[in-house]
Amino acid sequence: MSDQHKGTALVTGASSGIGAIYAHRLAKRGYDLILVARNAERLSELAAKLTRETGRAIETIPADLGRKADLARVEAVLKSDRSITLLVNNAGVGGTAPLLASDVDKMQAMVDLNVSALMRLTYAAVPGFAARGGGAIINIASIVAIAPEILNGVYGASKAFVLAFSRSLKHELTDKNIRIQAVLPGATATDFWDIAGTPVEHLPSEIVMPAEDMVDAALAGFDQGEFATIPALEDAGLLQKYEDARQALMPSLSRSAPAARYKAA
Repeated sequence: MSDQHKGTALVTGASSGIGAIYAHRLAKRGYDLILVARNAERLSELAAKLTRETGRAIETIPADLGRKADLARVEAVLKSDRSITLLVNNAGVGGTAPLLASDVDKMQAMVDLNVSALMRLTYAAVPGFAARGGGAIINIASIVAIAPEILNGVYGASKAFVLAFSRSLKHELTDKNIRIQAVLPGATATDFWDIAGTPVEHLPSEIVMPAEDMVDAALAGFDQGEFATIPALEDAGLLQKYEDARQALMPSLSRSAPAARYKAA
């Protein structure tokens, strides 16, 4: 347990899986916690356990971030609680079915949670961080942000938003002492897969990372100052090459005339 108080971390999707592990690790690091999830009973059990283990102050907010009224309650906390120094945008839902086998209303609910809720919570937190001289946001994306062909296309697109949004935040907020990290896990052993439609037991074991290892790797990346952390990626140079190629494209993306190959013969 850390004796250094680091402020308060608000963690969404905190009642189980990745969110619950983040809550445990952050409490051990010296953060008080505000835990947000739909399941009030599991939240209370986790809060009691972490309080016993760490002695940190832990508040719970039972909320469904896909519901506007619940989301607004959490936004209000982020706007008003000056002790908050870290926001972990972990809540999300996935899908594995292709477009022709997907329900569009479920896809809309996915966008509402993965995109809209994350965006609104970030907007709620950032002004306070800027006014107080700093803070940090950890956005849980996915490897499908850069490889959307792997799973459901709407899920991939929602996580591509998280990555692009995080990159823009980093560009805008670095000079305000606000840290941004985007975490891109691969397949992780949580109940995500049951909800998404493909039980984790159906995946090759060599691609599935234990959730504890994933979170510990992500926090190691955070400690090392990484912007984008892919816990499974052994060769960090590959990600740098990806970013270098993106940067090389940028000066050529907008010009006053079409490229020669598009001109009429």
